Amino acid sequence: MFKISELAKLVGMSRTALLYYEKQGLISSKRLENGYRIYTQKELQRVRLIQQLLAGGLTLSECKACIDTKIDRQLLKSRLSALDTEIKIKQQSRNLLSAMLGEGELKTWHEELNKIAPDAHLDWLIKQGFDEKEALKLKWLSKDMNAHDTYISDFMETIQPLELWAPGSRKDTLEALKNVSKSIASILEIGCGKGHATQTLATHSAAHITAVDSEQSALNVLKENFERLGLSERLTIDCISMTTLEYPIESFDLIWAEGSAYIMGVINALRSWKPLLSKQGMLVFSDLVWYTNSPSKRVKAFWLQEYPDMKTVSERAIQIKESGYRLVDHFPQSELAWKNYYGPLERRVKVLKSNGKKSKALQNLEFEIEISKQNKNSFGYHFFVLSK
Repeated sequence: MFKISELAKLVGMSRTALLYYEKQGLISSKRLENGYRIYTQKELQRVRLIQQLLAGGLTLSECKACIDTKIDRQLLKSRLSALDTEIKIKQQSRNLLSAMLGEGELKTWHEELNKIAPDAHLDWLIKQGFDEKEALKLKWLSKDMNAHDTYISDFMETIQPLELWAPGSRKDTLEALKNVSKSIASILEIGCGKGHATQTLATHSAAHITAVDSEQSALNVLKENFERLGLSERLTIDCISMTTLEYPIESFDLIWAEGSAYIMGVINALRSWKPLLSKQGMLVFSDLVWYTNSPSKRVKAFWLQEYPDMKTVSERAIQIKESGYRLVDHFPQSELAWKNYYGPLERRVKVLKSNGKKSKALQNLEFEIEISKQNKNSFGYHFFVLSK
């Protein structure tokens, strides 16, 4: 026999909770002559059974039904399904917190967040210490955030010595430039890299060029080359992010962006850069596109991870029109542009591997080279020439 205070201590509950159980008919007691409630061993075990059922997610009324009558199997199946869902959600929460502490990978989380809340995602990444270019590059975002510094270091070690950091050729630059008036006075080149296209623009126009990139080492090479060519007076370099171009409205006759618009998203780039163009200004950009609506599963899976916003030419044309531009011309980059980038890149990767270098960045670049060589008809870089 137990007094209510004794029972409460044994089961770890309050006196008030036990009185509520009794009121609901879950347990019962006997009254002594002095009015004290007395509970038997049977009631103690009944309380402990109820506690176990509650831990399984049942309500008090459901606990009573399970104790007093035959088990409702459908009810338990429903509770089990709900519990499985809750466990799945809890596990996802745990995985996220673990990854944010550096004990797991965040790849899937980044990919999903970048789809549903790209601006908030970008702001959050910057607060974590990434610069804007690193945070914006979808190719790099798909990697593990906690291995980010190592990945970027290995990536830059691979491409740093290369003249081109993306497919390109003088021939293609001139082909696009044919659509632009020779009387233009100012050019803004966004994502200029080491200045492969910049030199072509300078030698085939009389315009002053403002070259923008967030990689200072590339701008240093560009500056040295222009000094060597005697073109320094026509060049201004800015080591800034393409998302923070604080130039006066309508200050450029031509905006040029070979292989860089994707960094901040093509649609976002088109809309953000438009106010900087003069009234009759033009914008030229190149972007990786699909040349087929049915690429192989292997190729599609690779580019969905590396560049989720990749579109067909017709889809980009629609976006261009919706962004308030007129599509003047478009054409695929030449085979030469492809070879100018992937040829040196492949040789560089082989050199590093022969020296014993092993890294995730090197593996990804090697796979990209393989995919690109074997599936040239499925995708490629494409030039778009637009007028405001």
